[in-house]
Amino acid sequence: MAQNTFARIFATDMRKITLILCLMLTSMWLSADDMMHILRGGYDAKTLTADTMQYIVNQGQTTDRYRLEYENKQQLFRHSFMADYYLVDTQKHTRTRLSDVPVRDAYLSPNGKYVVYAKADNNLYIYKIDFKTEVALTTGDNTEIFNGISDWLYEEEFGVTRLFAFSPDSKLVAFVRLDETEVPTFDWQVFLGANYPKTESLRYPKAGEANAKATVCVYDIHYKTIRTMELPASMDGYLPRIAWTPLTKPTKKDEQPTSDLVILHMNRDQNKMDVLKGNPKSTVCHPFYSEQSKQYYVDFALFDQWQWLSDGRVIVLSEKGGYNQAYLYSSQGIEQKLLTPQQQDIIALYGYDEKLQTLYYQAANTPMTRHAYALNLKKNTTTCLTQGEGTHSLTFSRDLTRYIDCYQSINLPQRYTLHTIGGASELILDNDSVLQAWNASGLPNKEFFTITTERGDILNAWRILPKDFDATKRYPVVMMQYSGPASQRVTDTWRKRFGHYLAAQGYLVVCADGRGTNARGRAWRNATYMELGVKEAEDQISVARYLKTLPYVDASRLALCGWSYGGYQTLMCLSKQGGETIWQCGIAIAPVTSWRLYDSAYTERYMRRPQVNEFGYDKADVMQLAGDLQGQLLLVHGLADDNVHAQQSWLYVDALVQAGKQFEMQFYPDDNHFLRNRSNYEHLHRRIMLFLNKQL
Repeated sequence: MAQNTFARIFATDMRKITLILCLMLTSMWLSADDMMHILRGGYDAKTLTADTMQYIVNQGQTTDRYRLEYENKQQLFRHSFMADYYLVDTQKHTRTRLSDVPVRDAYLSPNGKYVVYAKADNNLYIYKIDFKTEVALTTGDNTEIFNGISDWLYEEEFGVTRLFAFSPDSKLVAFVRLDETEVPTFDWQVFLGANYPKTESLRYPKAGEANAKATVCVYDIHYKTIRTMELPASMDGYLPRIAWTPLTKPTKKDEQPTSDLVILHMNRDQNKMDVLKGNPKSTVCHPFYSEQSKQYYVDFALFDQWQWLSDGRVIVLSEKGGYNQAYLYSSQGIEQKLLTPQQQDIIALYGYDEKLQTLYYQAANTPMTRHAYALNLKKNTTTCLTQGEGTHSLTFSRDLTRYIDCYQSINLPQRYTLHTIGGASELILDNDSVLQAWNASGLPNKEFFTITTERGDILNAWRILPKDFDATKRYPVVMMQYSGPASQRVTDTWRKRFGHYLAAQGYLVVCADGRGTNARGRAWRNATYMELGVKEAEDQISVARYLKTLPYVDASRLALCGWSYGGYQTLMCLSKQGGETIWQCGIAIAPVTSWRLYDSAYTERYMRRPQVNEFGYDKADVMQLAGDLQGQLLLVHGLADDNVHAQQSWLYVDALVQAGKQFEMQFYPDDNHFLRNRSNYEHLHRRIMLFLNKQL
């Protein structure tokens, strides 16, 4: 199908959607009437750019007077970027550039008097709005020291770019300092644009190698002093999160409200999580919460969902009971109550309304679907807020009185409805035009089904039947998968991608989530722990064997395709056929080939260090299995991939050559893990089609 047809089908009003979310986050200072006026189109398109709206949505960054905007975005790594940031005064209708050079991670203080950001020298700066002056919060010209911002590893594996936080009273700025001095450097060449290649360098700790050293500091805005928090000497792992507790109410007349600095520490193996509370003045920290697993890893990301209450208590999200569940803890860190005893994973905690004593959250009521709930702690009752099977994702206003429900399913594009707690609802955007265009295209839809593996596990899967499907015919099959830890590709969501194009070309397209994937409890999620790749391959082999039994499947024409971890799994599967010839060919894009070559934080989370799990690393190494590769292979990699280095593919190429294996390659100069160059991305899809048509 032509690309312009796809564009027409997927052309939703994303500007309006983003604006809606922005408004929800800023609704504390918008009346309901004002909000609805803007939603219906009464906004100034010149003052709210798409980038700015997206930034506000992601950062939650507005006050009753100011907002931040940016332009001239320059991407750094996956999430971080430099840009020209501007402070917009919505009362005076002025727009002031914060700095004469690009900055990153600009953030407004709660009282709306300061903005903190970082520059290219990795130092933090504070802009004082009332005086229009900039002050260096940290100093130094060492690019191996990151003050308040993430390095590559923290950004990629802990999903964070900003590592600083204002105290609730805006008097203090806490930040994490990362020292990369001892981290080994990885170099790659840039080929385009000059007669001689240039070299790019990146501090990249591979499994078992030295990591950045992390400390936590607190800057006092008034006194311009920096204190270093006193952490236990044994805590030499990661510090991926810092936060502040809400201001406590004084017990005496002469006392001032106080707030504790909360520090999250993960040990290097990431099987022990410690949450500390620190006094920013004394710098003393004391343990508040600890969780350790001897069998698995501890998921640091659940900390992002914790809800800190004004009386010092906290609602904790933890999978220690076998599922992601909510627990109530006292201000002293003592567990008081399990709030959600259901055997289902909670995906997100939206917020806790202290007045109503109600917790709002999203849960996977089935592995493929998501619903939102309201739990009243006083009455001990749970109410489902959403209707209609599929996936519901809620965005709440800051006062938790309104929310937008983004609802979608496998056959329904995103619908947005505005709701008032306990009150009315209103449809904002239905995307009916998208659905109509899709239905008019005549392309097949996804269908859910299940597969029982040879060991008795039931896997969730989807398939896309070929266009004009005839059950009396036999079709070639393309299995698309990722299979990485805690991932999920089989969900009840509206996703129309390359698989539909393949189906339009006459292929049966199938995807199945095996062991190690998300939303089925901790045991299932951690089934692949310490031996990545092995069980995932077993499950995909079971899927392929099942497909071969179907009367409309040509058992002699099966292909497997995957990107990143999916590329790695493609190589594992093709090397685990044992002479059976399950797949005739496979496409591995940007694959890991040895976990010894991948970054420390991700690899060690699931495999621990090579020094203590040599057997697991050897079993997971496809380079050691190169001689067992069966079927035709297309190996693809971007040569400037800072995530899965092209070194992984080059070494695998050598292993294949030494094993006497023939294969095909497609490499893209100066492009990264995701092939950001659009022409390269389009070229790859044409290359895939040529390869599949040739092999199948």
